[in-house]
Amino acid sequence: MSMTMSGDEREAFLADVHVGVLSVSRASKGPLAVPIWYTYRPGGVVSLTTQKTSAKARLIARAGRFSLCVQTEAAPYKYVSVEGPVTSTEDPVDPEERRALAYRYLGPEFGDLYLEATVADAESSCVIRMRPESWLGTDFGKQFS
Repeated sequence: MSMTMSGDEREAFLADVHVGVLSVSRASKGPLAVPIWYTYRPGGVVSLTTQKTSAKARLIARAGRFSLCVQTEAAPYKYVSVEGPVTSTEDPVDPEERRALAYRYLGPEFGDLYLEATVADAESSCVIRMRPESWLGTDFGKQFS
């Protein structure tokens, strides 16, 4: 049996809450690969928030595209990897989008604490959006079905 995820399975998995690993090319080195929080709705774009002056923001602006890989942390393992072009970079970050991202990963109580602790960072942050063009997805649990 194939362990490859269908398109709907890949999109639903990417829309779930996972810490992603963003990869973007660098000149004269291997790609930068860093963990990030992100959002995605099936059929939409991947969105991430970062400091405008961060290495990842500068490298993404230069490359015009990036990759994101998300996975489960427990067996049976699943992963989805997407890659595509940047569709927009927006700043400042809309406060409601910032709150939604914090709540997605931390819940309301800790999300509010995080927002309060990082309020000074909000003005120097941006949202980068990418439209997935290339998809990979594997569900190792399918081998046991």
